[in-house]
Amino acid sequence: MTKIGNSAGVVLPKELLAKLRAGVGDTLYVSETPDGIRITASNPDFAAKMDLAEQIMREDRDILRVLAK
Repeated sequence: MTKIGNSAGVVLPKELLAKLRAGVGDTLYVSETPDGIRITASNPDFAAKMDLAEQIMREDRDILRVLAK
């Protein structure tokens, strides 16, 4: 951990950043899970919403096709 202004920062090894597909200046998201803390390069809330949207599009594709005309 390192001090950055009035905040604290975490230094991550380049191997971990490569696994996250993240780099300097990218935003990382931290969420609490039953197993501990999860760090991702993508917003888990957005991913969950996209999964729901894809499910709706699959289930209602006929209706969506009619509405697209």
